[in-house]
Amino acid sequence: MNVISKKILIKIGSNVLTLSSGAPNKDRIEHLVEQVALLKKQGHQVILVSSGAVAAGRSQVNLPSSLDAVSKRQVLASVGQIALMNLYNSFFTNHQLVCSQVLITKESFSTREHYLNMTNCIEALLKCNITPIINENDVVSVTELMFTDNDELSGLVASMVQADELLILSNVDGIFTDHPTKPNAKLIRDFDNEEINLEDAISEEKSEFGRGGMLTKANTAIKIAALGVNVSIGNGTVPNITAQLLNRETGTFFKARHDKNKSAVKKWITNSGTFSKGKVYINQGAHQALLSNQANSLLPVGIEKLEGDFKKGDIITIIDCNGNEVGYGKASYGAEKANVFQKKHNQPALVHYNYLTIK
Repeated sequence: MNVISKKILIKIGSNVLTLSSGAPNKDRIEHLVEQVALLKKQGHQVILVSSGAVAAGRSQVNLPSSLDAVSKRQVLASVGQIALMNLYNSFFTNHQLVCSQVLITKESFSTREHYLNMTNCIEALLKCNITPIINENDVVSVTELMFTDNDELSGLVASMVQADELLILSNVDGIFTDHPTKPNAKLIRDFDNEEINLEDAISEEKSEFGRGGMLTKANTAIKIAALGVNVSIGNGTVPNITAQLLNRETGTFFKARHDKNKSAVKKWITNSGTFSKGKVYINQGAHQALLSNQANSLLPVGIEKLEGDFKKGDIITIIDCNGNEVGYGKASYGAEKANVFQKKHNQPALVHYNYLTIK
């Protein structure tokens, strides 16, 4: 049977990669690499987003109590990233395969230029049959500039490279109809966000060695599926889990909403809301125009108020008269000029339709 080649991104959580002591689980990492090798042999392109560096560092060094929390994380990541990548490199080499390290910060997504540079780098590695192993650069990231967790990072990368499949591997089987500890809880195989209340069903408890929880995994899956990527959440401690998820045999599946035709620029803008440099409050007329089926740009006449010292090319958040976020856009000019033009007719669009995305 012929297998259709896919671009598959696999996010591996800290609790999948580590022992209870925090040390890397070498046997599991080796098996995960075996699964990647099999996928590549079948003709697929594979990208890994791997947690585990901080946990690996914690198992190797004793930190003085005088260090603050940020410094401790930086030290642990700096030490642990080497240990983790050495393991990956060794296991990939056993399969005559090459892997690479790609460290990313949240700021890397903040401009279109950086976004394209990252895309080009990852695509070049894949063309060379090299498996990129991506992680947040915790050594230089600080709290306010960090990703929520690697679930958020994996979603951003999956959308950026237009992946066909995103597999999020945790130490639980997927999303349940109620908290998994309750006897009536059932695994949701095909997710429909109308059938459960996520906040009631999912614990907000973070993983022991990572920053994320199941709620962020579910929210990431919903968002990225809406951008045209199939997403599956499954238990990475189960043998051969990647094949089972791809065959829809287990886990929770979030079907892509066929948004592959959405322009790359608009996908970047959609994913860049957290990097917004300003807010634009619009009136009811502008709101209706943006929600219509016509290709309307955001004109100054519909702007009621502006916040933030944004520049030309920055991402700005569009807010309706009730205070609700409508969408995001790339500013055609800066806040100074926008303040002069607001509420006036016959002025150039602040956000052109081609650089506007509505939630």
